[in-house]
Amino acid sequence: MNQNMAAAMELRCWGGDWGLPSVHTESLIVLAYTKFAGAKVTVSPVDWTWKTLTATVPELLCGDSAVQEPTPIVNFLRKQRFNADFELSARQGADTMAYIALLEEKLRPALLHTFWVDAENYANLTRPWFASRSPFPLNFLVPPRHANIALSRILLTKGEAPLHRITEVEGKIYSDAKECLNLLSYRLGTENYFFGNSPTSLDAFVFGFVAPLYKAGLPSSPLQSHLRQLDNVTRFCDNILAVYFSSDHPYG
Repeated sequence: MNQNMAAAMELRCWGGDWGLPSVHTESLIVLAYTKFAGAKVTVSPVDWTWKTLTATVPELLCGDSAVQEPTPIVNFLRKQRFNADFELSARQGADTMAYIALLEEKLRPALLHTFWVDAENYANLTRPWFASRSPFPLNFLVPPRHANIALSRILLTKGEAPLHRITEVEGKIYSDAKECLNLLSYRLGTENYFFGNSPTSLDAFVFGFVAPLYKAGLPSSPLQSHLRQLDNVTRFCDNILAVYFSSDHPYG
């Protein structure tokens, strides 16, 4: 497809706050990847619309195509020649897939728990945020729906029967997440990005997973305290925000 003839692309996602272009991990991954790959997209937040209950975000609309979820969206963008990974070796490509799987398995359950299951965080930060961005009467429905989905996903990821109480797996969830953050910190070392001087899809995924945990004003989070001690990982987030998002209108 000739670049000049490329269809306009629209990205539907949750909006931004806490100094982030989106508070939502999957939306952040795609927003970062479009920046890294130089893809021009029109961002349409679902905030304050009736889609807050039903939308699967992020969703990329392009011509007749509607693509959902980060990995299919990244693959779709690559096919349009927006590829942030073209310089990666086969080994680095395999590493990327392994690290993304690690984030999904080890870090996601703790993020879901931190924002949606931890009672104090949910009552003081998550529920009010999502309720305030959903129109009446959806403001009563959206947060509990997300919380229920989060709980099911955690128990599913941990391979536990739903009969297990969440409290029985909490300890393991958080120790796995800390281990994952330590591994990311070790792998990043003193570099700006995970594979040298320019960011790739792995950087987009790590940013999407880590930035909300780093930036949210969580009333209670040992995991956030742990992350904030990993200077290179927080610097990595700040660097991406400064280089790729500072020219956008200020968020939250």
